[in-house]
Amino acid sequence: WLANPKLMRADPEAEYFESLVINMDEITEPIVCCPNDPDDAKLLGEEAGRKVDEVFIGSCMTNIGHFRAAGKLLDQYSGQLPTRLWIAPPTKMDQEKLTEEGYYAKYGKVGARTEMPGCSLCMGNQARVADNCTVVSTSTRNFPNRLGKGADCYLASAELAAVCSVVGKLPTPEEYMKYASQLEAGKDDTFRYLNFNEVESYVEAADDVKIPDDLRDAARKLQAV
Repeated sequence: WLANPKLMRADPEAEYFESLVINMDEITEPIVCCPNDPDDAKLLGEEAGRKVDEVFIGSCMTNIGHFRAAGKLLDQYSGQLPTRLWIAPPTKMDQEKLTEEGYYAKYGKVGARTEMPGCSLCMGNQARVADNCTVVSTSTRNFPNRLGKGADCYLASAELAAVCSVVGKLPTPEEYMKYASQLEAGKDDTFRYLNFNEVESYVEAADDVKIPDDLRDAARKLQAV
């Protein structure tokens, strides 16, 4: 691969075992995966009203924009949340930037528990939610007992999870949109992606990294494809 770096692409005439076509115009409300099966997907309205005890925003399914969005929604709330909210950015780079931008202060103001960047609750063998609670999570799976013993776990977007932490339940689509619509105005800034070259400490550290010439040449060839 180093001698001839080339991205793999499907042949134009490739045949697939199955094709799934989803008309996004027909999806007018959030979708959640219900306890405790990631394949049990339902519209939010079908589950609205279910009491939520804990909320987890984290795992490799999130990026920095999701944490900014959550922070902006939480900033509209005063006092302590009615739920236990866990915040765990996937990387130290995200944590550093979110701290710099003041989002960790927003999390602390409402009593959120900030975890060390990484897997946290998603791993199921580090921190755990309370036994037999109902939790909304942005993680990848909601298998029985993964996040906590006897816990009922819903999988949802970071935006929906943040709203659940504020209202203490799965909201109706209308309740959700009341909060989510607040993100529309500044969405370009909120969901702005973060690259290593935008973090000063990483740029400084990169100056001392020696990259072999063959790897550097392979990367350049790949960029030219």
